Amino acid sequence: MSTFTPVSGSSSTGLRVGLAVGGILAALAGILILVWPVHTALVLTVIVAIYAITVGLVYAGTGIWSRGKTGWARAGYIVLGLVFVIAGVVALLNIRATTLVLATVLGILVAVMWIADGIVAFTTLRDAPNTAWAVVYAVLSLVAGFVLLFSPARGITLIYLLIGIALIVLGVAQVVRAIVRQAPSQRGTTQLSAE
Repeated sequence: MSTFTPVSGSSSTGLRVGLAVGGILAALAGILILVWPVHTALVLTVIVAIYAITVGLVYAGTGIWSRGKTGWARAGYIVLGLVFVIAGVVALLNIRATTLVLATVLGILVAVMWIADGIVAFTTLRDAPNTAWAVVYAVLSLVAGFVLLFSPARGITLIYLLIGIALIVLGVAQVVRAIVRQAPSQRGTTQLSAE
């Protein structure tokens, strides 16, 4: 026989606060993306550059101070660390150009994924429960992929704005969920027994 005991009130309150804070942060990020899309993209680029520098320093440090590794492994860590640090510094010195490059690369990656998804959808038409919808999906995926491939920076800008809208909607929904959710003590205890 097993019994289910609900989460304590303080754990539930912590969860609700966490949900609310996460929702507020998501909504704020979405608002920033919509209000200041370029500035927000620049900030994201700075975060990526700082991350690259940090990872580079960790790799370089691993290569320098790790005595358990062979000479080639240590040299590899040091070289990889230097590459990350140099990339991060170059990104910080050319933030606008780096932001455009990151957007373009991301746009190309998404385009290739959509094209591949469209091809896969066409090759699996026999297995589709509804062939008409599978064809529509495949065609849309291919068209969207090729449009994005030939204009990745503009396409990723649209995707970026859609992400901003989604963050606002999901953030507000999460805050509402945190406020509306009742603590277990208010609902009473539920016991399930199984034999």
